[in-house]
Amino acid sequence: MTADTHRLSACPGCAEPVEPADLYCGACGLNLASAAVPEADTPTVALRTRDDAPPAAAAPGRTGARPSADGGAEPTTDGYVLQPPAPRAADPRASVAAPAAPRGADGKACVACRAGRVDGDGYCENCGHAQPRERDHMEQESGPVAAVSDRGLRHHRNEDAFALATASLPDGTPVSVAVVCDGVSSATRPDEASAAASRTAADTLREALPRGTHPQTAMHEAILAAARAVDALAGEPAGAREHAAQQNAPACTLVSAVVADGLLVVGWVGDSRAYWVPDDRSAPARLTEDDSWAAQMVAAGLMSEAQAYADERAHAITGWLGADAYELEPHTASFKPDRPGVVVVCTDGLWNYAEAAEQMAEILPADAAARPLHSARVLVGHALDGGGHDNVTVALVPFPGPGTGAGSG
Repeated sequence: MTADTHRLSACPGCAEPVEPADLYCGACGLNLASAAVPEADTPTVALRTRDDAPPAAAAPGRTGARPSADGGAEPTTDGYVLQPPAPRAADPRASVAAPAAPRGADGKACVACRAGRVDGDGYCENCGHAQPRERDHMEQESGPVAAVSDRGLRHHRNEDAFALATASLPDGTPVSVAVVCDGVSSATRPDEASAAASRTAADTLREALPRGTHPQTAMHEAILAAARAVDALAGEPAGAREHAAQQNAPACTLVSAVVADGLLVVGWVGDSRAYWVPDDRSAPARLTEDDSWAAQMVAAGLMSEAQAYADERAHAITGWLGADAYELEPHTASFKPDRPGVVVVCTDGLWNYAEAAEQMAEILPADAAARPLHSARVLVGHALDGGGHDNVTVALVPFPGPGTGAGSG
């Protein structure tokens, strides 16, 4: 097969730019080879299906570390690099995204063949092609807080999740909450784990704070509740498709931020992070410490930071939510910033492209506090422009929250 597979510069289905060597549109999954007018002597190309994909990485042993939540900076073990899901290879539980072009009153037209009807599981009844899913790209605003999550450019599904909430303290002071989770790709049903953890943690915080529970105590309780929600998934019966992989329990990382009455509280397990970026960009800081192999080596004085993060084991996580986690140790910390700013809560799909706090401050728009949703989109775009090797999720929480002071320092 030559590099000149087709001569399209944009996808006929969704108008997204495509490269000459692309077999499928990365946005909608359209088969570009069939959409383009082939040369007279173009040979038939056998596409690799899931059955032909290389075997997944072996399940990690109980050494106290898992592979990184995304499976590495450039995941290749699932056989989906730069390829759309093969028919019936995608998760049938995922819901269909926004409607494609309507096909009469019956339902939706397939994004691949444009002729078949999409069934309730999200597959074309004509060609069997998996349709875009709702979680491929998600955006939400809740009061002053906003979040954006994207599948990225190399994963076949989005295993990140987020949940936003607003509440009030007993005296009526408003509270802003953001929770971001990253599913562990080497585990079973990582997308369900991240969704359950983020939803449960946000709900727990929303219920605890109005009762007068101190935000840091509420954060600790929320992480424990999220862990129980993920643990419960391991006890649910799995379908035959997943039965063989059940030895790796559902798992995810979690990071959360609460802004309440001049107080900033963060909580985390794993390697998802929270950053503090003042409006004046003075002294930005990372607020969390990774539960990872590299961080442990540096903390123990066994390696320099440069040496540790250059090692292939650097991103293996040593803490996560899941039934096979050793001993859950939720981390919480509270701060009283003396100036306004924004808390960036994100997965490694973003911070891999802006790891240092100064780098995060540089790419965050100056008006992030006033336009959090727009700014979250900008940060996700930065990750995609950098290669989009992983799912990317970011939530922005302005500080101080509405109706509060800036803190006493």
